[in-house]
Amino acid sequence: MDSTEPPEALLAMRGVGKSFYGVPVLSDVDVDLKPGEVHAVVGENGAGKSTLMKIASGVYQPDAGTLHVDGQPVALHNPRAAQAAGIGIIHQEFNLLPERTVAENVFLGREPMRRGLVDRRTMRARTKELLASVGAESVQPTDRVRQLGIAQQQVVEIVKALSLDARILIMDEPTAALADHEVELLYALVRRLQARGIGILYVSHRLAEVFDLSDRITVLKDGRRVTTLDTRDATPEALVRHMVGRELATYYPPKAGAGGTALVTLTGAGNARVRPLDLELRAGEVLGVGGLQGSGRSALARALFGVEPFTTGRMVLDGKPVRPRSPRQAVRNGIAYVTEDRKADGLALSQSVLDNALLASRAVRPRWFGGGARTTGVRALLDAVEVHAAGPDQEVRYLSGGNQQKVVLARWLAMAPRVLLFDEPTRGIDVGAKAAIHELIRDLAGKGAAVLMISSELPELLGMSDRIVVMRDGTLAGELPGSASEEAVLSLATGTPHEVTA
Repeated sequence: MDSTEPPEALLAMRGVGKSFYGVPVLSDVDVDLKPGEVHAVVGENGAGKSTLMKIASGVYQPDAGTLHVDGQPVALHNPRAAQAAGIGIIHQEFNLLPERTVAENVFLGREPMRRGLVDRRTMRARTKELLASVGAESVQPTDRVRQLGIAQQQVVEIVKALSLDARILIMDEPTAALADHEVELLYALVRRLQARGIGILYVSHRLAEVFDLSDRITVLKDGRRVTTLDTRDATPEALVRHMVGRELATYYPPKAGAGGTALVTLTGAGNARVRPLDLELRAGEVLGVGGLQGSGRSALARALFGVEPFTTGRMVLDGKPVRPRSPRQAVRNGIAYVTEDRKADGLALSQSVLDNALLASRAVRPRWFGGGARTTGVRALLDAVEVHAAGPDQEVRYLSGGNQQKVVLARWLAMAPRVLLFDEPTRGIDVGAKAAIHELIRDLAGKGAAVLMISSELPELLGMSDRIVVMRDGTLAGELPGSASEEAVLSLATGTPHEVTA
């Protein structure tokens, strides 16, 4: 191998390998990045994407292979060395201090000094220049980070990287926490960075944005590079085939059509976050819930599950009036809730796969725990939903996002619920795991459960739902058939006129 790389390669990673505890995570991976290029890296959860990005940003050191920047070999022993080499990373979870200003966050630990004191005027001026360079004039250097929206906080992270003279940016799931209108702002920002010659390694599970933004796409599977394609020569179907190693005949399973009898009926039900509304959840049906972030979608699910109980109106479950005052009561009534944030609200990350799958059983029916029958049943469920782990005793934090979500599903399936509430069930997981979860949701409905599914991805909402309700400003803005268009959903979500056709 030559000691240098061609000058057109801003970053070149050659033959990269990495193992943890003797288990290979990456093997002989080649990836390069050109100036002004968006190079997407895609693959299923566990394919090695995050490990590769951490090697590129100095968090991990490779066991094999080389890295070159501008054709020269580099050794990135830590993130500071990566920063010195012009590499910045924008993590999915931001690393900002909310009570400090934008300028203080951008220059944290590197504040310009004058006569032994922090030169705040210079710091603010430099920050203002950096914000202007990416077209973010709406963000001010003196703004406190806690006052900013998610998209604006992402701008601060990017500007912080640029303040270090980064010419290579790694973006890890940059749109995962963004609303639809904020994604457009990110697109514009990426284009600006490209025009300045900055190369971007872009990791995302959302294939639509991969095709919208990238120039080339590298596919990883089981820690190896499968292929690198020019985006203009790729198709979504071919990309999925490379990622999962098989054809996916369709992204969504067939719909059931009309639901059966109403399992849950809400009449004038509301609380501080949800204005009084009427709604039915029917047996054998997937009811999709659309709307913008903050529209009340999650608040509706939390009220049904007793986290923030309804304080007005009436809730009838299977013909009997109920009003769950706590999640424990909801579970005893046969209601399950897969939360939007599985790591924060759905999992005990330091506990094992089996312990997490048993959490609901232990909490609600402690007498069940102690015998082998319940444990054996849960183990069978983990196998049934195809959780890929080293074993039931493996800590759940070491699983991929898709496998973590399957552990949450197994926990609730162990309770045999009649009503299932899914809040963003496939957020942050790969296409293969998405397909498995979609099949599971449809199978649950097919067995007579009532399923409520919240999704910000319109193709998923339309592809999975037998019927759709749209939330806006804490109440129901309207109802649509599962055959509705994206435009019809957005019209109700935003309150703009649109001629709806079934």
